Amino acid sequence: MTTRRLSEQEIAHYRDQGYVVVADLLSEAALAAIDRDIARVIDGARAVAKSNDVYDLEDTHRADRPRVRRIKQPHKHCPAVDAALHSAEIVTLVGQLVGPDIRLQGTKLNMKSAEYGAPVDWHQDWAFYPHTNTDVLAVGVMLDDMTEDNGPLMVLPGSHKGPVYDHHDGGFFRGAFDVAGAGLDISKAVKLKGRRGSISIHHALMVHGSSLNRSGADRRLLLFELMAADAWPLAGTATKWIDLDEFRSRMVAGELCLEPRMEAAPVRIPQPQPPGVGSIYDYQATRTKRHFETYREDAPAPLPAK
Repeated sequence: MTTRRLSEQEIAHYRDQGYVVVADLLSEAALAAIDRDIARVIDGARAVAKSNDVYDLEDTHRADRPRVRRIKQPHKHCPAVDAALHSAEIVTLVGQLVGPDIRLQGTKLNMKSAEYGAPVDWHQDWAFYPHTNTDVLAVGVMLDDMTEDNGPLMVLPGSHKGPVYDHHDGGFFRGAFDVAGAGLDISKAVKLKGRRGSISIHHALMVHGSSLNRSGADRRLLLFELMAADAWPLAGTATKWIDLDEFRSRMVAGELCLEPRMEAAPVRIPQPQPPGVGSIYDYQATRTKRHFETYREDAPAPLPAK
């Protein structure tokens, strides 16, 4: 079977609007293998009382009712996720956008459980990890149908052409920013909906977020953060530099590049860091103002939609 490729129109849409959705990319067999691996990892959360380097837990997590909102670096714990990351389906499409030499920033599985899955406030991935050039993107693999009311990823078309907004509040980097104060019209945001097995791709400078899952079904989005191999991380960002061997181990396709490509790009270094943060949920929880409603332990039902 011929590997799916982006059309010229889809590539142009990504360049102009900052995102593209590709329907029905992964097979049901690949998705079923991912499901099995994820179920095994989630079951392991029963023995965990607080978030760690594998799990980001909901505030309502209990051993007898595990509530995981994120699995960190799932490609390291789920062989089927690692297989999807390196699959021809993913590598081919990303290669059309950033070139054949592709390196991994990281992976994460964001899970919004039925009726309480946590929102993610408006932000730009670039604010966390700016690089020497902007050939940086995220692939979202839809492990469940993304619908109108289950908290799908929302993007603000064309925002990848603008500045990097100030994600600081109270003297610390908080992982989100005030969209109204920045003069952005969020009514123009697009919900990236699709069937299970579809993917979205969005530029790292894209302004995006997601609201509560108000539906009766779970919503899982697997994210691969990828970039051109000649995009090198800047000092003081969320990218941890260990050594060249570890850097090389994150190559997904092609060859490691030791000559960073420099381009004029908007940059704000995400420092200083607030103490004790482990994920975007922790960052955003420390902000004085939130855009989206958040789950309350005493709420008898999902909060009403605005």
